[in-house]
Amino acid sequence: MSEHVADVLVVGGGPAATWAALKAAGAGASVVLADKGYCGTSGATAAGGTGVWYVPPEPAAREAAMASREGLGGYLADRRWMSRVLDETYARMNELADEGRYPFPTGPDGSPLRNGLQGPEYMRRMRIRIRRAGVRILDHSPVAELLTDADGAVAGAAGYRRQAGEPYRVRAGAVVLATGGCAFLSGALGTNTNTGDGALFAAETGAELSGMEFSNSYGIAPEGTSVTKTAFYSFATFYREDGEVLEGAASQGGRSAIAGELLTGARVFARLDRADTTAQAAMRLAQPNFFLTFDRLGIDPFTDRFSVTLLAEGTVRGTGGIRITGDDCATSVPGLYAAGDAATREEICGGFTGGGSHNAAWAMSSGSWAGAGAARYARALGSVRAAFRPVTGAGGAGLRPTGGAGSAAGPGEARELVRLVQEEVLPYDKNYLRRGPVLTGALGALDELWAQVRSLRGEGAGLVKVRQAAAMTAHARWMYASALARTESRGMARRLDHPGQDPAQHHRIVTGGLDRVWTRPAELVA
Repeated sequence: MSEHVADVLVVGGGPAATWAALKAAGAGASVVLADKGYCGTSGATAAGGTGVWYVPPEPAAREAAMASREGLGGYLADRRWMSRVLDETYARMNELADEGRYPFPTGPDGSPLRNGLQGPEYMRRMRIRIRRAGVRILDHSPVAELLTDADGAVAGAAGYRRQAGEPYRVRAGAVVLATGGCAFLSGALGTNTNTGDGALFAAETGAELSGMEFSNSYGIAPEGTSVTKTAFYSFATFYREDGEVLEGAASQGGRSAIAGELLTGARVFARLDRADTTAQAAMRLAQPNFFLTFDRLGIDPFTDRFSVTLLAEGTVRGTGGIRITGDDCATSVPGLYAAGDAATREEICGGFTGGGSHNAAWAMSSGSWAGAGAARYARALGSVRAAFRPVTGAGGAGLRPTGGAGSAAGPGEARELVRLVQEEVLPYDKNYLRRGPVLTGALGALDELWAQVRSLRGEGAGLVKVRQAAAMTAHARWMYASALARTESRGMARRLDHPGQDPAQHHRIVTGGLDRVWTRPAELVA
């Protein structure tokens, strides 16, 4: 086993993680970043491009930006947080231009266009920046569990170095979880590392989650592909197999019509025939990777019809995640901070998808705050205490079986567990077109899966697979327990058996627990 010591450990390798590492190092902390993949290439952002919620500090523009999605989010967002994120995003994007030398394009008048980023170039520069800041990067080193001290404070993490073939441990004064959301290995581009690990780690130390009912995001993708850029489908007309227009189908507010048609076994086709030549040129410039599939297949998406499907994106584009309790993105557990898609994005999105620009803004803002906050906490604790205090592993399911030694998980058991979880969370008629009795049945099946994974023990490289299966199972249980607790339709949490919005449920729903999942309402801060 290799041992490492740092003031701050950052878990993850995407935008939120790299901003956290950069700001922690800038605050004078020694920093280790442990990524499940290769930092700079793993995660949803690195695989494509993204818009950014970048709004100049003009009062009217800021007001319009905040007001535009409040209704969509069921009025669960917080204006103070929205304002903070707009300020922070504006500063960080300008920093990326000035210090990161990011090559932003310019508009016709020569002014820089800073409302979007190309993921590969963005993350390449962030990796360079954190290395120059002195951050030690542990690539291909998934974390398996957090470590806690005698007072219950988070004190580091343990995991497995895939390429070295050995376990490792990092003792740290504070930990930032920036592990992304959970897309349940649905095949959506860049989400193969997003299995909800951070949420499980946090819950095992006693942290809470919030907004997990806002987790039923499905992105539109050409059939048989992985690229989900749903915003571009606002220019689409959708068709049935017989060529008739599919009434009610749309990228926003009409995906249920697409899901309903697909559930019949029929195919659905799209054509981006509402984009004029100016929009077409802008789309190719903004998201060139969107067109790669079409170009390779010889399809012109603006004139040809092509079949589409819906891919689950869970809490990657949903807004649920670890509940934060302070402006520095602290959690309810001392020494533990959360950022990016691992944290709830209700603060700026309420109950409506945090995908695209808002997620990008949240990642750089929450990452920066969490990194700086973790550095302050660790430095107050002291490096000597962080390095030498007694610690214990907090992990349970798939790691420390209940009731004894349990059974060692074989290579096929984790795969089978993942398949069984997917059976409960991917079908449109369970997770997207939600009904109470169906949710109850799916939650019961997931509870049984949880009991199975609690009896398993992963070993070596297989430990990571088992823990991923445990994290996905736990994630799904928090999702459905929260969805059952919200007996109305608000934001993206739609209930076919409760189609209206209930003023009495204008609150967030907090959840947590492992063997016994619980929920409770949380009043909004005025």
